Amino acid sequence: MPSEIAWQWSLFADLTPHALYAALRARSEVFVVEQNCVFLDMDDADPEAWHLLGWAERGGTQVLAAYLRLLPPGCRFTEASIGRVLTTAVFRRTGAGRALMREGVRQSTAVHPEHGIRIGAQRYLENFYADFGFRPASDPYLEDGIEHIEMLRAAAS
Repeated sequence: MPSEIAWQWSLFADLTPHALYAALRARSEVFVVEQNCVFLDMDDADPEAWHLLGWAERGGTQVLAAYLRLLPPGCRFTEASIGRVLTTAVFRRTGAGRALMREGVRQSTAVHPEHGIRIGAQRYLENFYADFGFRPASDPYLEDGIEHIEMLRAAAS
């Protein structure tokens, strides 16, 4: 994993314009352009979320390497939810995605200890999420032309 990634948790209202722009641009690059999904990414859940941004130095500039959002229980599911999980293209296969998920699960458990975490995972990443304690919780379904599955990580006892 690139040791130079600096993790930043922010509530929506605390995001700087630069950080918000970087997050929305990365989400658009990955989910709309790379995955060829025409959908409204800004779904009105962002103001309710914690946002995790992973910053790294690249060519003398701080760039966004990884991102996810953590939704509170009741926003999307009964449980807390981690979504919009991404690693930008130049930081893939470096371990940044695993570090991102570890930090996302850690924060969710700290902020919502009595709640499990439910995700809508792209099916090809099922084994990746299983490594973090997530188990299948639905039949596969299509979302934006990509096969997904809900997965649940039980609350810590």
